[in-house]
Amino acid sequence: MIENAWLIVFGIALLAGILSGIPVMLVLAGVPIAVAYVASAFGAFDLSFLQAYPQRAFGVMQNSLLVAVPLFVLMGVLLERSRVAERTLMQVSRLLGGSPRALALSVLLIATLIAASTGVIGATIVMLGMISLPAMRRVGVPDGTASGLICASGTLGQIIPPSIVLILLGDQVSNAYLDAQQRAGNFAPDAVTVGDLFAGALLPGLLLVLLYGIYVSLRLARIPARPVAAAPEIGLWDLAREVLPPILLILAVLGSILAGVATPTEAAAIGVAGTLLITAARVSAASDTDALPGGSQARVPGRRRTPSWLRHVMTATGLVGFGLVALRLAGTGRVNIATADLSLTPGALLALALTALLVVGLALSVLVLTRAGIFGDALGQAAKVSGMIFGIVLAASMLSLVFRGFGGDVWVHDLLLGLPGDHITMLIFTLLVIFLMGFILEFIEIVFIVVPLVGPILLQDVDPVWFAVLVALNLQTSFLTPPFGFALFYFRSAAPEEITTAMIYRSVIPFILIQIIALGVVFLWPPLATWLPGLLFG
Repeated sequence: MIENAWLIVFGIALLAGILSGIPVMLVLAGVPIAVAYVASAFGAFDLSFLQAYPQRAFGVMQNSLLVAVPLFVLMGVLLERSRVAERTLMQVSRLLGGSPRALALSVLLIATLIAASTGVIGATIVMLGMISLPAMRRVGVPDGTASGLICASGTLGQIIPPSIVLILLGDQVSNAYLDAQQRAGNFAPDAVTVGDLFAGALLPGLLLVLLYGIYVSLRLARIPARPVAAAPEIGLWDLAREVLPPILLILAVLGSILAGVATPTEAAAIGVAGTLLITAARVSAASDTDALPGGSQARVPGRRRTPSWLRHVMTATGLVGFGLVALRLAGTGRVNIATADLSLTPGALLALALTALLVVGLALSVLVLTRAGIFGDALGQAAKVSGMIFGIVLAASMLSLVFRGFGGDVWVHDLLLGLPGDHITMLIFTLLVIFLMGFILEFIEIVFIVVPLVGPILLQDVDPVWFAVLVALNLQTSFLTPPFGFALFYFRSAAPEEITTAMIYRSVIPFILIQIIALGVVFLWPPLATWLPGLLFG
């Protein structure tokens, strides 16, 4: 009874800290320590629990899977700082622009491509707000629909792989599933990998895009286009030059994982290499301004055009990278440096030559981006974002440790087992708790707090991939739910003053309902999440 009272104190103190405006990382680490020391003075907490924290922190830093997080963050920052995503949006908008529905669907399409390239939502939402919002307003898209679409489509990177949410979930679900199966007496369970989660989230993510598209189409079907200035004609080559590189990047990253060629960490490195080549080849714009449908102008810094020879070098380097992947798929050209196993076969010699060319091309890309003032800035921003993520991960580990010290894991176990019904009831209750937590917490805290507590119980009977995809879909709503939905904050910074905060809050309600519908569809039809992983990985 006394332990439960301290759990209540712990929860109230944690909520008060979060609502106080103090950085969440400090709250998650500081409040548990403070409550633990106060409780120890009353004999309600054993401080020896805290001795396990250094080992926990060391385990986080040793986790090779988490290396993929800063690499994917760097991809997103490079694509945003070099304005590659902007120019892709402008070209597709020119092609499909004209009617409100066509322009809105083009924004959704580009947001989907960006989501599949990187999972950094902040830059995506700000970019969409600055570039596409004026164009949509000019052709007659209502402010509410345009605002909600930008906020919702900007968060697609959290469910469409490769996604930072899925990487963090993959780590926690894998550990929880192993624990659950050992409790159930299965001491040799099949491993759950991030590749399983990427494959499992692909169809639900596309389902969400489809539902967004249907809603926008129905919402804008009867709205006539306003007379606006004609946009410049666009050629097929111009469109291909802007759209093909991001598509190839998606195929390189996601395809290498699903094909079993690379682990998520290796695929993230492939993605960074491809992003370096793309941004170096397209680092400068052809003109100071580019026209969008509706007569609006997108400002692009006026730099000198990238020399044609440099673009050819970057293209050739990209082809070299694809050549190395082809050799890997063919099972030839392998060189085991760790064991000095170097067999000078024609395949190995070709692989070494292609690797040398790839290194030279990447070094040239870094040099070009450094001279353009992009690479150093991107590294600094990626380091800040990654530091925030890992800081929250370490802080959440402290929170989990103190929670267990108060017997919280036993309380959660008894609570779930005391619910009426079976494991489905437990799962519904867990998803509801995650949805409510999304109003005040970020996805990172929720992943590292909830999954370690409920996973060992639920995953004895629930498919881990299905569970992870349901949690990921649920977590995506946390970016849109007020008052602390980060997508709302990002869009507020890019929206004009006449679009009020209350209007932004109202605009996302239909899209939150669509996310809940998608969650319900996947809940009622698990093969949407489990069929593709089973097909690819057995």
